[in-house]
Amino acid sequence: MKQSIIVIMMFVLGCIIGDIYAPNWDLHNVSMMILYALMFQVGLSVGCSPNLKAILRNFKPKMLLLPLATISGTLLFSAIISVALVQWHVTDCMAVGSGMGYYSLSSILITQLKVPTLGQQVAAELGTIALLANICREMTALICAPLIHKIFGPLATVTAAGVTSVDVCLPAITRTCGKDMVPIALFHGMLIDMSVPLLVPFLCEL
Repeated sequence: MKQSIIVIMMFVLGCIIGDIYAPNWDLHNVSMMILYALMFQVGLSVGCSPNLKAILRNFKPKMLLLPLATISGTLLFSAIISVALVQWHVTDCMAVGSGMGYYSLSSILITQLKVPTLGQQVAAELGTIALLANICREMTALICAPLIHKIFGPLATVTAAGVTSVDVCLPAITRTCGKDMVPIALFHGMLIDMSVPLLVPFLCEL
């Protein structure tokens, strides 16, 4: 939760500075460099994970069902909520949902990829929505982990965390669901982590 609050504070600070001082250099190129760095970090974090070999060694095909259920459920309910959000197209809402809790990468991706079709201002608005929506998902998974586990079970607790089941929400999952869920949570988070750079651009291009 502390990390999410820091991210929100930095975002607000950026908005304030951007309103007061407009830089002369091309912000598009800067944000693209940040995006490339984030994409590199995704691959690096997966490849350097000390649990990767153990997870691959103990891999069972049925373990794929949980991340598939997370992705399918998230996209389905993102599409459903678009009925109430008349300003946004269904694919826009699905693109926001496909961040799966990865707020830093998904918000930048959406902002950059939606500029050609929505324009700079509207694309920035959608990117901001993606940032806040995915931060809320992470915070909900952290705060409500015991309640989700009590009502829906341990797998739902992992699913609610999305990509953060591999890092930020892992202690909460371990504490709430037990150590037996750790390998599943790690595999789930790593697979969701790899899906975000594929799903977000795909949905933004639709």
